[in-house]
Amino acid sequence: MLSNFRTYQLAKVLHAGCQGLRMSEPYRDQLDRAVLSVVLNLAEGSGKLTRPERRRFYGIALGSLREVQAILELRNEQAQSATADQLGAMIYKLTQNPGP
Repeated sequence: MLSNFRTYQLAKVLHAGCQGLRMSEPYRDQLDRAVLSVVLNLAEGSGKLTRPERRRFYGIALGSLREVQAILELRNEQAQSATADQLGAMIYKLTQNPGP
């Protein structure tokens, strides 16, 4: 259940926080797509039946998060950096141990 999935819930917090950031194109479009990819890949991965499938989707989420972090760094946006760092640690743990 996604309501009990803390990593997914934190990804939603990051998504909401990024929506409030002001930035020009092409950063805005790329940030929107990357942060949405984090949320959706966590959700999809949590529904997969095998560990390799879950690991694959969590890995994609981690890659998308790194993209979000790069954009935040390039734009010198500090507001969401701590959330993104915490989320990165959580997703990394999921890639190492995607559950039963």
